[in-house]
Amino acid sequence: MKNHLTLNVTVRATTGRSASRRLRKANSIPAILYGKHTEPEKLSIDGPEFVRLLKSVAGRAVLLELSRADKPEKALSFLQEVQRDPITDKYLHVDLHEVKADEKFEIRVPIRLTGESFGVKNQSGVLEIVTQTLRIRCLPKDLPTAVDVDVTELKVGETIKVGQVKAIPGVDFLDTKGQPVVACVEPVAEVVVEAPVAAAAATPEGAAATPAAGDAKAGAAAPAGDAKAGAAAPAGDAKAAAPAAGDKKAPAAGAKPAAGAKPAAPAKK
Repeated sequence: MKNHLTLNVTVRATTGRSASRRLRKANSIPAILYGKHTEPEKLSIDGPEFVRLLKSVAGRAVLLELSRADKPEKALSFLQEVQRDPITDKYLHVDLHEVKADEKFEIRVPIRLTGESFGVKNQSGVLEIVTQTLRIRCLPKDLPTAVDVDVTELKVGETIKVGQVKAIPGVDFLDTKGQPVVACVEPVAEVVVEAPVAAAAATPEGAAATPAAGDAKAGAAAPAGDAKAGAAAPAGDAKAAAPAAGDKKAPAAGAKPAAGAKPAAPAKK
């Protein structure tokens, strides 16, 4: 028989979460074997041996011969499901589906692309795999490791569907014939996003720049209320300068003081 590997398993005497944790600590993996004609059987698999087995499988569809010390005959099965811890990536549990050598069974088989696409070679197209696996029915002896899909004549804009896949002797395809398997599509155009350019404020040639509001160094006139007004004299200067813009107006000569205000002291001679 082709496409099969051997796996050593041991019957588990105890079950439950605690027993499974003890198995994992002992570097073993809890497993279960079930099928159409047999009762589910609790098993354990050596961890390092299972890792080596998966490397040998390498994504192919293969059958496993289960070797047990307590039974002389070898059960034939395939990997139905492998559970792994999402954090530690350790194997938590393995489901094995038993099959009979003289009975057809259903299994999912990976596709394998062959040839060089015309669209990729001559039209700058890109291959897009729509379906990674195909569901088939066959006898154990007719199980292919993968379903070959020839893409040599595939052009841009074309799709190969399940009904167009080359037939395999003894194998029945169970997926819908119109289901796409692989397509050749146009490459996605790259979108170039340009950085926004800051618009510079252009000043007309020969024009004087307008001072900003509140600027201490205004052009000719100081802003209202500025302590250092343009023509204001320093404090204590005998020659009083004209009041800055915004200051209170000085009383005119000869004007009477406002009611209630004290008269100004006479200047010293």
